[in-house]
Amino acid sequence: MNQTTRGSASTRLSLLYLLDLVGVAVFAISGALAAAHAGMDLLGGVALAALTAIGGGTLRDLLLNRHPIFWISDSRYLCVILLTALLTMLWIIREPVPGHVLLIADALGLALFAISGAQVAESSGHSPLIVVLMGTMTGTAGGMLRDVMSARVPLIFQKDLYASAAIAGIVVYLVLQRLGAERAVAIGTGVLTILALRLAAVAWGWHLPLLHLGG
Repeated sequence: MNQTTRGSASTRLSLLYLLDLVGVAVFAISGALAAAHAGMDLLGGVALAALTAIGGGTLRDLLLNRHPIFWISDSRYLCVILLTALLTMLWIIREPVPGHVLLIADALGLALFAISGAQVAESSGHSPLIVVLMGTMTGTAGGMLRDVMSARVPLIFQKDLYASAAIAGIVVYLVLQRLGAERAVAIGTGVLTILALRLAAVAWGWHLPLLHLGG
């Protein structure tokens, strides 16, 4: 392996790691906010933040047979979750939290985790279909667990674009790479695509066509 190839691999790993850490932090914020809305105590807030932040990635690693699971092999993920959750709950105690903050945090977490999950599957040599499925699951599973545990209807089951936004962003990421775009450009465009679609769906009620039974 020449120096250029090693440098490219190192860049990919660092981008993936950064996406994972930021995604964990953002989803931990959304979990702590959901715990506050549900009236949970401090321990419940930390637990829900952790479940939201690592749920999707854990399921991805289990299905891809990646061991040890990412947060077991690197305790920095848990440190980020704990610190982010505590800071979020301190903020909640001091200041009222606008209702839209949870939706924004969830949208950003969805975007970051969907692309990072897609990269993990891609780096393991899986087909584009599996890459899309693993990325979508990484982005949506943690939020689904969060909503179920806080007695909310999971966002993925509501009409607004959610999983479909993740799929669209991952496809954009893969297509740009196939066309020869820089990885950082493909990652950034994929993340922004998911974030824009999700926030637009929340703001304007965008959704896929609904099915209706005849008769």
